[in-house]
Amino acid sequence: MGTHSCRAATLAAPTAFAAIVLVATPALAETSAISAADTAWMIVATALVLMMTIPGLALFYSGMVRKKNVLATMAQSLAAVAIISILWVAFGYSLAFVGDGPWLGSLDRWFLAGMEMDSVNPLAKTIPEALFMLYQMTFAVITVALVAGSVADRMRFSAYLLFCIGWFMFVYVPLAHWVWGGGFLGTMGVIDFAGGLVVHLSAGIGGLVAAWVMGRRYGYGAENLAPFDLSLAVMGTGLLWVGWFGFNGGSALGANSRAVMAITATHLAACAGALTWGAIEWSTRRKPSVLGMISGAVAGLGTITPASGFVTPWQGIVIGVIAGAVCFWACTSLKHRFNYDDSLDVFGVHGIGGITGTLLAGVFATAAIGGTSGLIEGNPNQLLLQLAGVAVTLVWSGGISFVLLKLVGAFVPLRVSQQQELEGLDISQHGEALQ
Repeated sequence: MGTHSCRAATLAAPTAFAAIVLVATPALAETSAISAADTAWMIVATALVLMMTIPGLALFYSGMVRKKNVLATMAQSLAAVAIISILWVAFGYSLAFVGDGPWLGSLDRWFLAGMEMDSVNPLAKTIPEALFMLYQMTFAVITVALVAGSVADRMRFSAYLLFCIGWFMFVYVPLAHWVWGGGFLGTMGVIDFAGGLVVHLSAGIGGLVAAWVMGRRYGYGAENLAPFDLSLAVMGTGLLWVGWFGFNGGSALGANSRAVMAITATHLAACAGALTWGAIEWSTRRKPSVLGMISGAVAGLGTITPASGFVTPWQGIVIGVIAGAVCFWACTSLKHRFNYDDSLDVFGVHGIGGITGTLLAGVFATAAIGGTSGLIEGNPNQLLLQLAGVAVTLVWSGGISFVLLKLVGAFVPLRVSQQQELEGLDISQHGEALQ
């Protein structure tokens, strides 16, 4: 009896173990798609992109304004991070990336409702959904913060906060869904790897409209509006440059070869943009300025963004050269021709760079890298699709930005008074100043 019982127990043990494995298998299958390597890389990429706003953009922008506006300029970047992060969790993520309607997603993830630790978004199946949500949040944050550069030195802080909220809701969220979240532009075949339309063009045209509505700074064209401390701007450029590895490389949504190709093209485009802008200044003004070189680097970075996951490294160099030349023209000849006061050249660098990069993606797209062929590989239709994407973004962001500014202006003054602008926004808006 005792021997029989031991033998039965011995036979039953493997059977019980097998049953446990069979029962556990479905649960394991649900989480096995999450890749530790992809998750680790995307955590790093998320941190890099957040770094682009604070401290990257905060230093870049504040180094190019006058001393009396340094803290106010930094405050705009900081406020964008805080406000947009909360709004993204509340409804932005859900409307942009949950559901595949042509115009908007759904509110199924309102305040992240139903999001579990191991759940995934169909758009990023190898990383936790919470990480995908955080990564996309950093894009929303920096896009809203970019717009502030066009109206630096003169926008009232309360008006800026209201405009940020409205612009995020009615410009950024729809565009993100249309291009990346299953909306009509992405369905049409428009390609935008990391934000030529969604980030750079939308912010650039929004900033241009804001600069036009608010008018030029007092003393524009007559007084010295030179940057306070370009060393801050250079440090900001370095942080932006490194952060862009997460911006473009992370848009592959995994630790893979496409991410590496995107990072390589991104770095080379930045180098080519800086050299091109500096060379043009050297030939026309006899001296290459530091401001020009960092502007060229950022122009190269912004212009390569939509194409970075679709092109080869050598094409990244070509795109960087074009970016340096075209954005230099936009920030000098075009700006002077129409005499608008885009304080920190958001439209000239990001807007024009976004247009240029989006169209060049349609020219250089390589099927072996991104699965889409461009004009050079015999697909001229892709360039037409890219042009359509540019047109939609220009009209939507420009039109909604104008309406929002008028609505905000009906509640609070958009602009500080002349006296407040002369004494500086640091004191008038925040009660603080650099010593």
